[in-house]
Amino acid sequence: MSNLKNILILGGGAFGLSTARELISKLDTTRFKLILITPRPYYVHLPGLIRTVVTSEGALEKQVLMPYANSLKGKGEVKVASVVSFTSTKEGGEVELSTGERLPYSVLVLAPGAIWEGPLDLPEEPAAVLEHINAWRAKIENANSILLVGGGAVGIEFAGEIKDFFPSKTVTLAHGQAKLINDTYPDKYRSKLLARVNKTGTEVVLNEYVDATEPSEDGTVTTRSGKKLKADLIIPSRGGRPNTSVISSSLGADAVTASGHIKVLRTLQLPDHPRIFAAGDAIEWKEQKQAGKSTGHATTIAKNILALLNGGEASTPYKGAPEMIVTTVGRTGGVAYMGFLWGITFGDGFSAMVKSKTLLVDMMRNSFDLGKLE
Repeated sequence: MSNLKNILILGGGAFGLSTARELISKLDTTRFKLILITPRPYYVHLPGLIRTVVTSEGALEKQVLMPYANSLKGKGEVKVASVVSFTSTKEGGEVELSTGERLPYSVLVLAPGAIWEGPLDLPEEPAAVLEHINAWRAKIENANSILLVGGGAVGIEFAGEIKDFFPSKTVTLAHGQAKLINDTYPDKYRSKLLARVNKTGTEVVLNEYVDATEPSEDGTVTTRSGKKLKADLIIPSRGGRPNTSVISSSLGADAVTASGHIKVLRTLQLPDHPRIFAAGDAIEWKEQKQAGKSTGHATTIAKNILALLNGGEASTPYKGAPEMIVTTVGRTGGVAYMGFLWGITFGDGFSAMVKSKTLLVDMMRNSFDLGKLE
């Protein structure tokens, strides 16, 4: 029977994995055991998933689904399971897994990520993941006119990929705001995105909301305002929702906001639960939800956990990060924004070099010591 105390991290995405790696490099493994709990046996590289579900070219599923391999450097454990519930006490608590196993913990990190719609809503079973990808590839290939619902980064990138691989298809992008993406970014950047998407031949329809999930029999979709759009396939491309149902059911509804985001202090601890931290897309923090912010979350949480484990108090605040984004438009295009100085934008050349051509696949695999899907 091991006397090691468990440090549990729920979620194997960028934020959970970053936190695990930051901790494992400093943790006293003679006293503590780090366990990363994740529903799939591999890391899902979301920036590459959009192209993966659009085309079979290049068998991208073997690149964007990355086994955890040496990501914990042999010092921690990856358990493949979902979390059913967990408890919280002054000294820690216990997590119940879908396998029936119960794990006590000294410190818990919640990094559950987001729930996506449509093509990005991957099942948890590996065989079902590949079926899901192939099913969406077939839907897109067989469609003549496609309606994307949501003009944030996901919708823009879907439009770019579809028009890149299937230039003859009719693609419409419907967005509820007057400009693409959201007002975190300056109008100059949002206007450049619109011009770049228009260049692909995609029809962009602004200030229109679409509630339908399937087209009518006549191959059209009617917006809330009554406008008819041509489509024989609808792809939901809105942003993700926080994956926090197990948190509210375990800790009570007060642990999350009305939108479902986890309430956190500046230390990224949960109020009234000093042994529980949270990171990533699911937390209530005024910043864009991006994997690029995982290092900042991970560093803050690791410092605070180590302070607690050494008998001190968590006192390191998370200070946020400048907003930066590279929105791809196909394999060779895109528009980037860097939120420092006066706010700098870049076009196709920079976007292709940084992200569009490679989708950051090798960079992510190497930075996390991930493997390749056989």
